[in-house]
Amino acid sequence: MRIYVGNLPYSVTDDDLRTIFSEFGELAAAEVIKDKFSGQSKGFGFVDMPSNSDADAAIKALNESDMKGRKLTVNEARPRAERPRGGGGGRY
Repeated sequence: MRIYVGNLPYSVTDDDLRTIFSEFGELAAAEVIKDKFSGQSKGFGFVDMPSNSDADAAIKALNESDMKGRKLTVNEARPRAERPRGGGGGRY
């Protein structure tokens, strides 16, 4: 199951996410999403857990928990909504 983790402190790394979620079971991946130009964290990430029961336990335990003064949002990731690509339709 793919898990969305939001409202992360900007100092959190992939390894930090791995450490937190590994307490609940095996992880396939853990990634903090970063701005492709600056490399700065965007404040959210994703964790992939092969076992749905482990993922459910992690979501229940970590949602709204405190991490470095920020309340995390943890839930099952939903597919990204299709957005139209910019085609220069703005004003000049």
